[in-house]
Amino acid sequence: MKFLEVESDGKRIDAYLSEKLEDMSRVTVQRLLSNGKILVNHKIVKSSYKVQEGDKIQIEEEIPVEISLKAQNIPLEVIYEDKDIIVVNKPKGMVVHPANGNPDGTLVNAIMAMCKGSLSGIGGEIRPGIVHRLDKDTSGIIVVAKNDKAHINLSEQIKEHRVKKTYIALVRGIVKENEATINMPIGRSEKDRKKMAVTKKGKEAITHFRVLERYDKYTLLQVNIETGRTHQIRVHLSQIGYPIVGDEVYSNGKNEWNIKGQCLHAKSLEFTHPITGEKMYLEARLPEYFENMLEDLEKRKRI
Repeated sequence: MKFLEVESDGKRIDAYLSEKLEDMSRVTVQRLLSNGKILVNHKIVKSSYKVQEGDKIQIEEEIPVEISLKAQNIPLEVIYEDKDIIVVNKPKGMVVHPANGNPDGTLVNAIMAMCKGSLSGIGGEIRPGIVHRLDKDTSGIIVVAKNDKAHINLSEQIKEHRVKKTYIALVRGIVKENEATINMPIGRSEKDRKKMAVTKKGKEAITHFRVLERYDKYTLLQVNIETGRTHQIRVHLSQIGYPIVGDEVYSNGKNEWNIKGQCLHAKSLEFTHPITGEKMYLEARLPEYFENMLEDLEKRKRI
């Protein structure tokens, strides 16, 4: 249990506590408030409550959930690692964390074996260390937090759009614009609840793209996202008529290379190291199958 007495008034309680307590993010404070774990003068308040001088705040600390997952020796390409974070190149076909139908064989299981129990517990029982995620069939770079302080800082950077994520996508069709921005809200599809869709009731979603190369019937794009909605890149590109090659959900999935899973790769991350403050730029190489497809398309251009 933590006890604080407010020294000055005017700030929202979620902002006040996240600034006052280094080990608590604003999101964590909001969750504790909504669960009645933070009391002001022995009363439950909302996140919008503005603290006043002399307020007595009582915080019931969260007890980390014991992780029952098993560590598994699954090979992973490590791009960078230190005592606070580990950055890996996730292969296509690997689920990030356990869920129904995928109890093991996930990135989390592999990372647990590599880090020998040194992972942030904020993600909960099935998501230790996970700060952000990639779809099962999206390959590429992903950063994992080894401790709670790193997790909180990285989560704040992502929330405040201070992490730059760059993707490479091969789409069907010849994209005419050299670069453009897609600003369309994304939410759960009303026709198929398993899918996402562009919908007026959805949340703001912004995707920027730039043409890297045009081929016969295909275009290679560099994609950056401002928001992180589920399936955002896949939904947006499909919506404007350029579905990602191999995407079996947001296109008919047919492709001449007969691959399974979308040709979408998280190429790089730019962020500030959560502990040292160093500016980081890290890249993940393209999967071999993706490289082979691009080589094939390049050869056709020369014929």
